[in-house]
Amino acid sequence: MSSPLAHFDSAELLDALCTGVIVLDSHCCVVYANVGVQDLLAVGLNQARGRPITELFVQCEALEQLLQRALEREEACAGHEISLQPAGQWRSHEPAIVDVTVTPLPAQLTGTHLLLELADARTRQRIMRESEMRSRLDGSRLMIRQLAHEIGNPLGGLRGAAQLLSRELHDITLTEYTSVIINEADRLRALVDSMLGPLRPPQKSLVNVHELCEHVFRLLRSEAPPGVTVERDYDPSLPAAQLDRNEIIQALLNVARNALQALPPVGGHVVLRSRVAGNINIGATRHRLVANIQVEDNGHGVPPELMKSVFYPLVTGRANGTGLGLAVAQELLARHGGIVEFESEPGHTIFSLLLPLAAEEAFA
Repeated sequence: MSSPLAHFDSAELLDALCTGVIVLDSHCCVVYANVGVQDLLAVGLNQARGRPITELFVQCEALEQLLQRALEREEACAGHEISLQPAGQWRSHEPAIVDVTVTPLPAQLTGTHLLLELADARTRQRIMRESEMRSRLDGSRLMIRQLAHEIGNPLGGLRGAAQLLSRELHDITLTEYTSVIINEADRLRALVDSMLGPLRPPQKSLVNVHELCEHVFRLLRSEAPPGVTVERDYDPSLPAAQLDRNEIIQALLNVARNALQALPPVGGHVVLRSRVAGNINIGATRHRLVANIQVEDNGHGVPPELMKSVFYPLVTGRANGTGLGLAVAQELLARHGGIVEFESEPGHTIFSLLLPLAAEEAFA
């Protein structure tokens, strides 16, 4: 009986790896690079073959020193979080941050070759960052539940007052506003109930993600001050998902309102965007398909001193802020196996709500 590997050559096996593999000759010229390297470093094999690897990148002293050390010691050497900026026509690409392992391969006739294994260090950094954040958020859940209890008390009075007011109004156009108050109070009541029940799972149903986005879009547009634009950019290929409608609306609304409050008084804009992402790690779990709901704004950005703590309760960069919006959003996403991430600099901030689209497609 033939081996299952008999139908594959070595190149096919190497191309199937997620990590990058490069083979260099004794002069550190590229002999082979698998598909993983070409995707990670934006370097084509045909253009790279036969050229010294140091010519392919700008200011790659760390990589050069690692190769030299492996040749001199004739033993495997490793370097972590090395920045590699592609040169030439690929220079416009973002630098890759990689972990590199160099292994000498002795050859009697052609001299020592080097085998380079490259792994995307950003994936490892992201997993570590998310794991640390999740562990810290565990300690804040009790506080959130206590606050939810306090928030829930006035909701009944708010809803009752809106009902009484609607009975006194004879103009049907005005009762539309009281209906909004009642509906929002009911949604918040359901949200508070879910947050108060630690063992109660989200009440999931098959929902159109864009319907949730549209709900938030309409609320956000009504709250936006004059001169502020609220736009949407949806991916029509995004499939329906099993989600708790109220929880996801609240999480997205919290993030979007934060963006609205961070805008400059003139010329501010917020964009609600949806995309489908594949093969994404959330914590230690890799998902084949993820919904990426983004909130982009051109505000002042997250202050540098809050970058690592912005999702913790009572942490805020605004004088009148409560520091609860992002903490609640992160908790609600965690209940769905998702996470909230962000990239921020002055004038450009993107918060991304990542939600696994199908739990049965997740794999460790």
